Amino acid sequence: MMLVEARKQVRRLRTYLGLGLVALIPVILTVSFKANPPRPDRERDFFSFVTHSGPNMAIVALTAESAFLLIVVASLFGGETVAGEASWGTLRYLLIRPVSRNRLLATKLGVAWALAVLATIAVCLVGLAVGTAAFGWHEVVTPAGLQFAPGAAVARLALATVYVAWGLSAFLAFGFMLSTMTDTASGAVAGGVGLGVVSQILNNISALNGISFAFPTHYLDAWHGLFVQPAQTADMVHGVLVQLPYVAVFLAVAFWWFNRKDVLS
Repeated sequence: MMLVEARKQVRRLRTYLGLGLVALIPVILTVSFKANPPRPDRERDFFSFVTHSGPNMAIVALTAESAFLLIVVASLFGGETVAGEASWGTLRYLLIRPVSRNRLLATKLGVAWALAVLATIAVCLVGLAVGTAAFGWHEVVTPAGLQFAPGAAVARLALATVYVAWGLSAFLAFGFMLSTMTDTASGAVAGGVGLGVVSQILNNISALNGISFAFPTHYLDAWHGLFVQPAQTADMVHGVLVQLPYVAVFLAVAFWWFNRKDVLS
């Protein structure tokens, strides 16, 4: 059943658009930085060293896209799962099959999350490929002036990719929950994106610093701690844990609602 659902989702236009867009951004960034390298006197961050090596480009691409675009894509994959079937009139036919609603919903959730992980991996792989072609395979230079061998940097980047993919879970789960409540996929997708935007705004309000640790976007860039010596992973642990209550609540509501949903209406 999982394989059938995966084939169906992969063939849809929104999947091609979502994956294609996240893969295109590293190419655009590479061309832009190749044509206009960052000035030496600018603020020292990973963007300052983007032209130093291919792995540096991959770090910049993951940083840039995790702030918003990957949230949009994860919300797209999560928000379209059930609402898309409802809007096309195919949901009731799926439920005719001798498959429980819980299994059907779990299958759709698994495929949506797998696509979000694939999108995150695509950002790093494309960034690494085009960055290496443009800037070479050299040591990674960090804002702190540290250097990491390319192989070691890629290993840390792989861990960062897994972390960012998990960091998208709250937005995917929220879009997924809304998808069980509406027949309009765009509304469910907008809900997931809206959660990300609101979280980003609230996280940047200094008066809310005391509770900002609870916002789902607060620790999205915590993986930068992998590129210091020694590696700082405490915030990454917090980032993993902060997603759990959001995911648990959103998915619990989604399954509860869908099991009581009158699809004939």
